[in-house]
Amino acid sequence: MKRDLSVDDYLLLSGVQHYAFCPRQWALIHVEQQWKENLSTFLGQELHQNANDPFAVEKRQDVVIVRAVPLVSHSLQLYGVGDVVEFHKTEYNGITLKGYSGSWIPVPIEYKLGKPKATNCDVVQLCAQAICLEEKFELRITRGQVFYGRTRRRLEVEFTPELREETRKVAESMHGTFERGFTPRPEVSDACSSCSLSELCMPELASRKSSRDYISKSLDG
Repeated sequence: MKRDLSVDDYLLLSGVQHYAFCPRQWALIHVEQQWKENLSTFLGQELHQNANDPFAVEKRQDVVIVRAVPLVSHSLQLYGVGDVVEFHKTEYNGITLKGYSGSWIPVPIEYKLGKPKATNCDVVQLCAQAICLEEKFELRITRGQVFYGRTRRRLEVEFTPELREETRKVAESMHGTFERGFTPRPEVSDACSSCSLSELCMPELASRKSSRDYISKSLDG
């Protein structure tokens, strides 16, 4: 359900990946305003800085490459900056670009430090960027790509109805969590060891029974 929010109250688009990866990580950053650097976050920022030069526009044959693209979605009520948007020349159903002849289709490109993940957290963020671009240019975008620094390869992503629905649900959950000022309990996984917030999150506490559970069990006994 779309909320009655002003644009100033929209949430950060970059948070989609955080929330889809771990709602607790997202809440620690965006609700509690906590953050801690580690090597992975430092290298990730360096990778994004190399991509996010707003004054660098390239043309390679039938592709125009634009960096650091401002994005907003009023349906998702999110805003942010896209790493790279490639405009591919097309014969139909495209848009016009100032300074370039012909018709063009935008293709969002997201940069990530590591490698493809077992979950959809990266592709959900890319899909949110595509929805922003669709609203901006009033057209349908069918695909995008995630570039992974570790593999030096691009993952082709199709924006299926299922992925779009998952993206909308993540955005809705983000808004609901933010409104409640709620930080979810930790869910321990292998990814916790590389998370920059592991010391603040203390995920090992998730494996311990709460005092309420202990008291309830004692009374039942």
